[in-house]
Amino acid sequence: MVGGALLTNVSAQTPPAAAQTSSAAPAAPPAPAEIYSYNPEGRRDPFVSLMFRGADQKAESRPAGPAGLGINEISIRGIIRDRASFVAMIAGPDNKTHIVHQNDKLFDGSVKAITADSVIFSQNVNDPLSLVKQREIRKYLRVTQEGK
Repeated sequence: MVGGALLTNVSAQTPPAAAQTSSAAPAAPPAPAEIYSYNPEGRRDPFVSLMFRGADQKAESRPAGPAGLGINEISIRGIIRDRASFVAMIAGPDNKTHIVHQNDKLFDGSVKAITADSVIFSQNVNDPLSLVKQREIRKYLRVTQEGK
C-alpha cells in the first residue's frame, strides 16, 4: 500500500502558497451576483396569453342552464312524450340534467326538432371561410351498434 501512503502524505501537506495567504490578511468576499430584471422595450410579455389581452382577460362567461351549453358538449339522457310534443332531457359536461323543448336556445345553436329516438339541433357555424352558416346535428337517445 505504498500508493495509499503516498496519497495521505500528499494530502496532509499544505501548499506553500496556501500557507502564505492564511497568514496574510483575510481574503475579500466574492462580489455579489448581478440581479437580472426584464426590460420589455415595446416587446410583448411572453407569459401573457395571446387569446385574452388587456381588458379582455376574462374568458367568455356563459349563461346558466341550457343556454350555456354547447351542442358538442351535451348528451341525450332521455326523451319524454308531452301532451302535444316531445321533451328532451340533456346532460352537460358537469353531469347536470336539463329539460329542453323544441326551439329552445343553446350556446351555439338551438333545438330544431325532437323525435321519439333523437334530437335535431341547428348549430351556428363561426368559420368565416365556410359558405354554410348553420348545420344540422342529430344526436340519438341510444347509440346504435353496427354488426349486431
